Amino acid sequence: MATTSKNMNVFYRQKKKSTTSTGKKSTKSPSPKHAATFGSDITQPPALVSHGGSLDLKDDFDEQEQALRQFDMNMAYGPCVGMTRLHRWERAQRMGLNPPKEIESLLKGGKVKLESLFDGRV
Repeated sequence: MATTSKNMNVFYRQKKKSTTSTGKKSTKSPSPKHAATFGSDITQPPALVSHGGSLDLKDDFDEQEQALRQFDMNMAYGPCVGMTRLHRWERAQRMGLNPPKEIESLLKGGKVKLESLFDGRV
């Protein structure tokens, strides 16, 4: 099926440059409509603002939770969706995957969340 150049020109219509130019060029660079810049009325996104009005950059978990989250993210011990962290640790132990003993002591200590990082999100 051969197409002619006329059909291609209709299909790929090009805009021609206008010959009526005012000679002025804008020196102002276009900026996004809702850009938060100095002096702007746009506020900080709510995810980074705490109830006190200051930036909330501090994580809401301690070093124990950080270690457990690293355990959740490590796929060497199998999937973690649909089971508690302790059940996942025990399964990895039964399968001979040698999960960290520190994780077991944290989980059996009872002071941390037993649900995985992905619980209720996936």
